[in-house]
Amino acid sequence: MTARSQRILFWAIVWFCILILSVPTVIVVGASFTTANMISFPPEGFTLKWYEKIALARDLQQAFIRSLIVSTVCLIVSVPIGTLAGLALSRFKLRFANAVQIYLLLPFTVPLIGSGIGMMLIFGEWRILGSLWPVGVALAVINLPFIIWSVSSSAAALDSDLELAASSCGAGRFETFWFVTLPGLMPGVITGGLLMFVLAMSEFLVSLLLTDARTVTLPVQIYNNIRSIITPDLAAVSSVFVVIALLAVWLLDRLVGLEIFLKSK
Repeated sequence: MTARSQRILFWAIVWFCILILSVPTVIVVGASFTTANMISFPPEGFTLKWYEKIALARDLQQAFIRSLIVSTVCLIVSVPIGTLAGLALSRFKLRFANAVQIYLLLPFTVPLIGSGIGMMLIFGEWRILGSLWPVGVALAVINLPFIIWSVSSSAAALDSDLELAASSCGAGRFETFWFVTLPGLMPGVITGGLLMFVLAMSEFLVSLLLTDARTVTLPVQIYNNIRSIITPDLAAVSSVFVVIALLAVWLLDRLVGLEIFLKSK
């Protein structure tokens, strides 16, 4: 196979993957503009009434606010813990480091239904089940490896000579961490934080197990609505999630830079 044929095959595979990944999003967004009362694609006509409907739907508004609260709690818990854990795993020679890394992978190896049921039993025993903040804590625990890996990548790329220079100039450990180490870790912290926020906003299964009728989050509210009939307003809600993800990517590019983020991986 010639070099040109290899390039053609490579780009064909790339564009095929892009197409496969984009088709569901395009269908959902397109269906949110249909004038029909049932979800359909291609859309029948063009209207924004479904976006107006979800903007005026009080149950969706309240569920969206609850999801924001849950995501904020998830950030508050995960960012400090993930930053310190990622720095420690990258910089220090810890005893049983491999065992610690494997332990941190447990949220990925244990099915979400298992993690959700376990946390439901624990929170029920503590009599905090039904509140919003335990949901944020649970999502922080489950998705914590993401921010640990992100911070570890930034810590590995950080020049340790900068910290030595700060110490030589009389800076204490706290000053060195706050003014030298932490700014160097910020690309990883921002990347992991945005990822944790988006994951917490869209998490369904764990939220379903840990919430009740008074504290349902937006994904759970959508699930409750589609059990009866799938209408275009639900496609509009899904489009809002797409916009949130795009805003996260845009913010990541503005604050960190996608090239820097990809190189750190």
